[in-house]
Formats: sequence, C-alpha cells, structure tokens
Amino acid sequence: MLVLTRRDDESVRIGPDVRIRILQISGRQVRLGIEAPADVLIVREELYDRAAAANRDAALADPSDAG
Repeated sequence: MLVLTRRDDESVRIGPDVRIRILQISGRQVRLGIEAPADVLIVREELYDRAAAANRDAALADPSDAG
C-alpha cells in the first residue's frame, strides 16, 4: 500500500484521469473530492463489501428455493 501525506486542498492523481483532492479535514474525518471518468466505479468500501457479500450469498443459494 502506498501511503501519502496530504494537506487540506492538496491532491493525488491516479493515472492521467483520476484526481482525489482533500476538501476538508475535521477531527478524524476527511472530506474527499474525486474527479474521474464516468466509467470508473467509485463507491464507499462498506457498500462495496455489502454488495459483494450479497452476491456471494446469492451464488450459494439453493436454486430450488427460488419462486
């Protein structure tokens, strides 16, 4: 994992098309601004993990239980 230190209003670029800017730092929270092409999926990790778990559960479900 690459670890960077940034200050308020500084940015990080990921490739030529993605920019992440520190908008605000308040206590233990950081507000980020993300600029990326529309085809780049941007989602909070907890939502991504929840969707992945639901997909795993659906894949393991017994098909005879459907409908």
